Amino acid sequence: MKKIITLLFVGLISFSINAQDKVAKIEFKETTIDYGTVEKGANGLRTFEFTNTGDAPLIVSKVSSSCGCTVPKKPKAPIMPGMTGEIEVKYDTNRVMPIRKTITVLSNASTPTVTLKIKGEVIDPSKASVLTKTKSKSVMEQ
Repeated sequence: MKKIITLLFVGLISFSINAQDKVAKIEFKETTIDYGTVEKGANGLRTFEFTNTGDAPLIVSKVSSSCGCTVPKKPKAPIMPGMTGEIEVKYDTNRVMPIRKTITVLSNASTPTVTLKIKGEVIDPSKASVLTKTKSKSVMEQ
């Protein structure tokens, strides 16, 4: 009986050691998306593409943003080794202001937390900017 228990114990240990060799790895094409200058009400949907370069299925467990104006959407199914996935990010472009937001991705990858960023500026073309008005000539230029 002792030999059977010892054999099972050794088998279980070797199985768990082999299982730990396989790990998921997440590699993003880019970690920052620049919206550039977009008009108020424009399409705020952008996509971060990534690949599982590991040898185990990649499970994205949570994706959150630093603000309620940015809504990220994670993949529902595991991403198998060598396959690609997407994290969609929708920014509310009805807010006229600079865009500087952070998206945090949690997964079972070897690097379990990855930070993504979006940047840019939303402008309202119907409102004239003080900076774009033409300057009148000064007394010295006349």
